[in-house]
Amino acid sequence: MVISMINFNVPPFTGREMEYIKQAVENQKICGDGPFTQKCSAWIEEHTGTAKCLLTPSCTQATELAALLMDIREGDEVIMPSYTFVSTADAFVLRGAKVVFVDIRPDTMNIDETLIEAAVTERTRAVVPVHYAGVACEMDTIMDIAKRHNLFVVEDAAQGINATYKGKHLGAIGDFGCYSFHETKNLSMGEGGALLIQDAKYIEDAEIIREKGTNRSQFFRGQIDKYRWVNYGSSYLPSDMNAAYLWAQLECIDAITAKRLALWRQYDELLQPLQESGLLALPHVPEGCVHNGHMYYVRVKDLEERTRLIEFLKGNGIWAVFHYVPLHSAPAGLKFGRFFGEDVYTTRESERLLRLPMFYSLTPAEVDYIVGKVKEFYHV
Repeated sequence: MVISMINFNVPPFTGREMEYIKQAVENQKICGDGPFTQKCSAWIEEHTGTAKCLLTPSCTQATELAALLMDIREGDEVIMPSYTFVSTADAFVLRGAKVVFVDIRPDTMNIDETLIEAAVTERTRAVVPVHYAGVACEMDTIMDIAKRHNLFVVEDAAQGINATYKGKHLGAIGDFGCYSFHETKNLSMGEGGALLIQDAKYIEDAEIIREKGTNRSQFFRGQIDKYRWVNYGSSYLPSDMNAAYLWAQLECIDAITAKRLALWRQYDELLQPLQESGLLALPHVPEGCVHNGHMYYVRVKDLEERTRLIEFLKGNGIWAVFHYVPLHSAPAGLKFGRFFGEDVYTTRESERLLRLPMFYSLTPAEVDYIVGKVKEFYHV
């Protein structure tokens, strides 16, 4: 079977995106908080049960907005895994905080909840669990630690939309949750994100900061007769054209998730013999966690084997990629953070992990081909 180059990712497209973008243009409202932004926000609120959803230009900016709402300041500490994207740390570093990294669990690549409490100091303000590959962190334990130490919990649910933990939607468990709608995610608006707020007391401040420090949102709702500059802020509004693209995908979220889960299960079933032979380690989904098929990854023997496998797959028309380089070993990580305890799994597991192609338009035949080439590499 001959297949042209299989990309690692293709942005999702359901068919109605262009129609809705055209509507946004015809509405003569292509800036922020137009009709499509309102539709998307209301849908996420109803779907997740969060008190408020605010669309943002990126998940990075959603996290920045959360840091502002928590009044993170210089000298504060924020606990998170080192195995994450830089944006998780950037939002707090920009506020002057020190990032405290702890090790991950080798089964899920998520933060090891049993190591968090020992890393808490009198300066700790927040814990940031990252739901890797749309598989939930152990949130009951994390929320208990946060409650006992009076800490905020900010869920980095960039990969977690439509995934749950014990029936609760990821992003709607902690004080704040952050979604990504980047082109690599299950749902996309090109560049975009959302901040989910659980406690209504933060909504007014969030709207003000998001609207350049003005009470403009209240003005448009008719709650005040004119709007003013009332606090510091920035512009955290995406274009309504981006929201129009996203709305087409929210309408199809069940179909998108079902397709990705089917592809995920196909990978998992076909690669089981390699795990049973000890050649690969496959993803683990703990009991109580329902994932969203965001990613399918394998873990190989070591960095050298991963490099050879990437080159072999590339030579056969398959673009497979590694993921994060742990933040604590990066120049900025050394400058703005510190690793608490021992790095037992973070670096080792990150060097073993390889992500296989996964996107909405990927076909079962292509998955068969990819798995066939992986097996060929291992002479299976």
